Amino acid sequence: MPVAWALAEIPDQTGRTAVVTGASSGLGLVAAEQLAAHGATVIMAVRDVAKGERARAGSTGDLEVRRLDLADLDSVRAFAGQLRDEGREIDLLLNNAGITATGLERSPQGYEPIFATNHLGHFALTGLLLDLFRSDRDPRVVTVSSDFYRLLRDGPDLDDLAGDSATAATERYIRSKQANILFGAELDRRLRRAGSQVRSFLAHPGMARTPMHRQADGLAAWAFTRIGGLLLARTPLRGTIPLLYAATSATAETGVVLGPSLRKWDSRVHARPILPPGDDLALASRLWQVSEAATGVSYLSQAAHPASRP
Repeated sequence: MPVAWALAEIPDQTGRTAVVTGASSGLGLVAAEQLAAHGATVIMAVRDVAKGERARAGSTGDLEVRRLDLADLDSVRAFAGQLRDEGREIDLLLNNAGITATGLERSPQGYEPIFATNHLGHFALTGLLLDLFRSDRDPRVVTVSSDFYRLLRDGPDLDDLAGDSATAATERYIRSKQANILFGAELDRRLRRAGSQVRSFLAHPGMARTPMHRQADGLAAWAFTRIGGLLLARTPLRGTIPLLYAATSATAETGVVLGPSLRKWDSRVHARPILPPGDDLALASRLWQVSEAATGVSYLSQAAHPASRP
C-alpha cells in the first residue's frame, strides 16, 4: 500500500554524515537542506563549487561544499580520496545528480557523457566510498532513477559506451536511468550476499520542476517537459519526498522502486516492483562487469550470484 509520509517525519539525523551528489540546486539541494535541518552533516558534492557555495550560504545547518564532476572519473577519485585522507566516515550516499543533455560529445575518459555522469560516475563513487560507511549507523545508498526507465524495453548498449551522438539525448537519458535501476538492484543483491550492513535503495521523484528539465534537447523534448510539467510536475520539495523516505525511513524497502504516483497532488510513496529491463539479472551482472572495466573501480565482485553471470 502507498505510504503517506512527510518531510517532517525524517528521523533525527544528529551524528550522521551524508554525501549528496548534485546538491547545488533542485532535488539535491532540497535533500541536503532537509537532512541538515534534521541534524546531519551533509557533504554537498557539486560540479560548480561557486554555485554550491551560493546555495549553502542561503541554507542553515552543517553543510560542506566539495567539488565532484561525475562525468570525470579523475574527479570522482579525487573526491573520494579527499574524504579518505581526512578520515571521514559516512552513513548515507544519495546518488542524485543527473543530466539530460550536454554540449560534450564525450566525457574526459571517452564515454557518452549522460551515461558517464548518471551511471558510471555514481558506480565508481559508490565503490570508492563503500568502506567508509559505518556499519552500526543504518548505512544506506540511495540511487535516484526515473520512472521513464520502463519506456524502452531493451536496456543500455553495453558494447558501445562511447555512444552515438546521433541518438537523441532523451533516449540516452532513459538508457542511463535504466542503468541506475540495474545498478541499484544489483548493488542490493551483492551487499546482501557479502553480509554487508549497507543497504541499497532505489527511488525516483516523478516529474519535478528542477533545473534539469530546462536542459531539454530538441523541440519534442522541450514540448514534453513544458506540457508534462504543467500537468504532472511537482515542486522540488514534494519531489524529494521519495528520495528522503528511502534515505531515512525505517519502513523503506529495498528491491523495489520508491516513488510517487502520476497524480501530482498525491504525495504518498509507492513501492513498485522493478520492471523490465531493470529486473534482468544477467544484464545487471554484465553492466557491473562493464562498469568495473570502464571505471577501473572493482568491488563486491565475489558477491555476484552465479545464476546472474552471463
